[in-house]
Amino acid sequence: MNDVPASARSPKLQSWHTARTAVVYVRQSTPQQVLDHRESTARQYALADRAVELGWARDQVVIIDDDLGKSGRSAEGRPGFQRLLADLALDRVGLILGLEMSRLARSCKDWHQLLELCARFRTLLADADGLYDPTDYHDRLLLGLTGIMSEAELHILKERMNRGKWNKALRGEVYGLPPIGYLRGPSGGFEIDPDEQVQAAVRLVFDEFDRQGTLHGLLRYLVHHGILMPVRVYRKGRRDRLEWRRPNRETLQNLLHHPAYAGAYRYGHRPADPRRKIPGRPSTGRLIRPAEQCAVLIRDHVPAYIDWERYEADQRTLAENRTRSESRGAPRPGPSLLGGLLVCGRCGRRLMVRYSGPGGSLRYDCARGVADYAEPLCQTIPGRLLDELIAERILAAITPAALEASLAAVADVEQQRRQLGEQWRTRLERARYETERAARQYHAVEPENRLVGRELERRWEETLKNEQSLQCEHEKSMRELPATLAEAERAEVRALASDLPALWRAETATAQDRQRAARLLLERVVVEVLRKSDQVDVRLEWVGGFVSTHRVVEAVSRYDQKSDWPELKSRLGELHRGGLSAAEIAASLNREGFRPPKRAEQFQAGMIHRLLSDCSLTRRHPTPEEDRVSLGSDEWFLSDLAARLEIPEETMHRWRRVGWIHSRKRDEPRGRWILWADDDELERLKRLRSCPRTWDNQPLLGELIIPKSRIGPSNSLDR
Repeated sequence: MNDVPASARSPKLQSWHTARTAVVYVRQSTPQQVLDHRESTARQYALADRAVELGWARDQVVIIDDDLGKSGRSAEGRPGFQRLLADLALDRVGLILGLEMSRLARSCKDWHQLLELCARFRTLLADADGLYDPTDYHDRLLLGLTGIMSEAELHILKERMNRGKWNKALRGEVYGLPPIGYLRGPSGGFEIDPDEQVQAAVRLVFDEFDRQGTLHGLLRYLVHHGILMPVRVYRKGRRDRLEWRRPNRETLQNLLHHPAYAGAYRYGHRPADPRRKIPGRPSTGRLIRPAEQCAVLIRDHVPAYIDWERYEADQRTLAENRTRSESRGAPRPGPSLLGGLLVCGRCGRRLMVRYSGPGGSLRYDCARGVADYAEPLCQTIPGRLLDELIAERILAAITPAALEASLAAVADVEQQRRQLGEQWRTRLERARYETERAARQYHAVEPENRLVGRELERRWEETLKNEQSLQCEHEKSMRELPATLAEAERAEVRALASDLPALWRAETATAQDRQRAARLLLERVVVEVLRKSDQVDVRLEWVGGFVSTHRVVEAVSRYDQKSDWPELKSRLGELHRGGLSAAEIAASLNREGFRPPKRAEQFQAGMIHRLLSDCSLTRRHPTPEEDRVSLGSDEWFLSDLAARLEIPEETMHRWRRVGWIHSRKRDEPRGRWILWADDDELERLKRLRSCPRTWDNQPLLGELIIPKSRIGPSNSLDR
């Protein structure tokens, strides 16, 4: 131990303290304090001399200054403080010196952790006022109060500054970086960018979003037409520099959500949630609040590009475009007209769009319970049935305004052309300015100064190439734009407006166009299939509050699911008891408006046969003896005649089909074939069966295949 004057010695200082190192902890709260408050930093470094005075050798003093420019609110992000704790835990530190204890920690949590380690490993603390032993009760109490006061002091300073900032925010005087299309004015507030091209680009974004209806559609439009976004760079050395960058989704989303474009001032729209904060990443855990939930929102405080009502409509459109169960979602490709509008009348959930089969048959399913809770399918409805009904009602609703809508569409096309033309005009004007500026710089240089002249000449040539390239792009874009309509073409548009169904079904009309038209008129469509029925109740809730109800009939798979099944069954029995044939019953039912299930257009005789059998309306099958009694003179059942002649039944059926025998079929479901054959006919059939099929027997065979003519009432047998 070094010789130390008695006046500098303290009874708290022991030999085991000086056997270990003395640590001088140096910290300033911000980089600005490090640069401007150098005297405080020098005083902290001078504490190394204090350690030498207390008895430590110069080479035993360690200075930790890794945390210069970092706040002491937490141990996170302070490698110097963490290094100090590690050395304490390894029993390497005998003394810790700081200008004041608040330099070590501004948090009671970190401060008491440091005191616990110092007490356990018998480490002293020292500041400008004295020497402290954490194992001593009085010193521990004093150090604890010092930590509390340090944290309270930080809280008071922070609260004082926050209150001042909050008062300024209430007056609308706290501004961050200005958004695209704005500049910071002399008073510190936002002003609209004086650049005409910047203003036109911002206004084009809002106008085109109203036309496209989706953020992705807006992005594709801007990329397709080569529209760039103006960005002011706020970095050191490049302040207020205007750059033109390609549009991206995040930039457009921020632009559409920012209330400043509607003239509103906001503050407190990104509060921090400590539950979402990631350790070591101070910028995490922040939420983004909508305009109406901001801490401060002052309307009509900054210059506006759009009015507030239009801004709110854009926010509703963006919210509805999100793919969630409670929102309608954006219009999507596909033949569906009501995607996002249909609501189940039973459970209140939105119906899902499903395409199935080779042809992509459209159906609307209430399958959310199936996906989320493995419940049975609530209901399913054919899409074509509903789409045709809704399209008919929409066309009936918009027919009176068809002419005005057509003229508005023409005006919108012309406005779109003017906006794009203005964009290209300002871009070309800026390119010409850059070219002329480069030319002036080149001509202003002295001819002898070749070193500068060659560089300026290169820049001039580069601006000339850029201007020429931009001119070519402009000509190409103008060719792709819709042309201005002449008066004759306007007349054609007016004529087309009178035939809305043709326009609705035109190939140029996309599914998204029809969906947007439906969403402009309808809030939602509530559907419910009546239990065990083909009836569907449809309730249309129109924009404005009007509600209309309709009932449609869907195709079902079984007769008992049809709502008119009792009447159909009763009428079928009446016609059958009247002695009508199956074909006559089918024709009568079709005339009376009855229809079969499974999308069939009308009844056929085969359907009637099956329906009579299923309803047990067919006659009782007679016994074979009763069947034979009902036969006429010299009549045989096909199977009996085949057995009598010892001929296969397949052969008899072939002879019947080619007309070699007389035959008829009973008019009943699954009626049997009846053949006529007297004694002479039986003899002919035997000879026909035994006659060899050779060329020599062709004349005889030709005589045998002609059946004998019948005489009497049975001449109606088919040949």
